[in-house]
Amino acid sequence: MGLTNAQLREHLDAVARDDATVAAALERCGYPEERIRPTGYRTLLRTIVGQQVSVAAAASVWNKLEAELGEDMDPQDLLDRDFDTLRACGLSRQKQGYARSLCELVASNALSLNNLPEDNEEAIAELTRIKGIGRWSAEIYLLFAEGRPDIWPAGDLAVQEAVGRLLDLPARPSEKETRALGERWRPYRGAMAIFTWHTYNNAAL
Repeated sequence: MGLTNAQLREHLDAVARDDATVAAALERCGYPEERIRPTGYRTLLRTIVGQQVSVAAAASVWNKLEAELGEDMDPQDLLDRDFDTLRACGLSRQKQGYARSLCELVASNALSLNNLPEDNEEAIAELTRIKGIGRWSAEIYLLFAEGRPDIWPAGDLAVQEAVGRLLDLPARPSEKETRALGERWRPYRGAMAIFTWHTYNNAAL
């Protein structure tokens, strides 16, 4: 389960005690709301469905998939469907490849989403074995579904932009720079990532 509102407050308060800049931003913008997703393969499948399309388009494809495969969406059921059936649900050839990669790993027990390594980098390496799941998608899964407290998706443009504003930098920091800048917020970088998305959309910062 993802980080709850109570955990976000606790973790951000702990950061703010040592970081006056974060404390001031918290004062101006308030606390973010929790972002919790279910653990398991469906959340990753939904991530694949949602890549590079609008929220409305992703929802439409998801609804068609659910109608075709049933609410449980058993991985083997997807693997048993042919190209045209999945195409009619709205899955492009590329996304079908990604979805099949995920389903094959799960159905064969080559990937156990209930037993990912405790080490974050090892867990990211496991998840990125799935075609179409890059580092960012893996980090988002570990943060929103598993609630790992020290995930820092430094490749996210909104995180980079918000960190640049927060620290009053002359330009948006690169992924490498954002990763380095986030070191000061260990071991609560997950809460800080959610806070950066919150401040990104907040005119007070």
